[in-house]
Amino acid sequence: MSLLDFVVERREDLLEAALGHLTIVGVSLLCATVIGVLLAVLTYRSRLGSSLAVGSTSIILMVPSFALLGLLIPPFGLGFTPVAIALTLYALLPIVRNATVALRTNDAAVLEAAAGVGMGRLSSLLRVELPLAWPVILAGIRFSAQLILGIATVAAYVNGPGFGQLVFRGLSTFGGPNSLNLALSGTFGVLVLAIMADLAFAALRRLTIPEVRRG
Repeated sequence: MSLLDFVVERREDLLEAALGHLTIVGVSLLCATVIGVLLAVLTYRSRLGSSLAVGSTSIILMVPSFALLGLLIPPFGLGFTPVAIALTLYALLPIVRNATVALRTNDAAVLEAAAGVGMGRLSSLLRVELPLAWPVILAGIRFSAQLILGIATVAAYVNGPGFGQLVFRGLSTFGGPNSLNLALSGTFGVLVLAIMADLAFAALRRLTIPEVRRG
């Protein structure tokens, strides 16, 4: 059976795998964005604090995905939860680093003007600093999305959702009927999702960032 015939025949399974992949990545990316930006907000004014935040998330990224998923099995079991935790941890570094750099390098004159009109620190953060930092923060989120879309394929190791199930099934039955089609459809599925995600972030960038600030 050709790959095209296989895709047509298994389209429902492939759609289910795509939805599972997008769900686990979307949930993890949202969690990583909230945690990452919060870490940056809490530490960017301190050289030591920001160095610790960036350094600790860098160390996490160095841990092999199989090893981290394996470590998460005893406390969290198999399935969605350990995968979501692992992907959230892997997505943190680009977001924390970009948010920290962006907040630290905001235009001082704009911040002084905000203080001059009576804005407190929290008001300035929410209404001035974070909006100014948003283009750089979004770039970090975009990079993290591409990063964990690929790593999520390994989630099949702990019975996670997504295209990894097809890839692992194909590799485990290599030489059998449709084993190659399973592996290829899973691989190409991840590539298609990565392209779609990149286009979605490009559209979000156009919608949320004025043209004069896109660079």
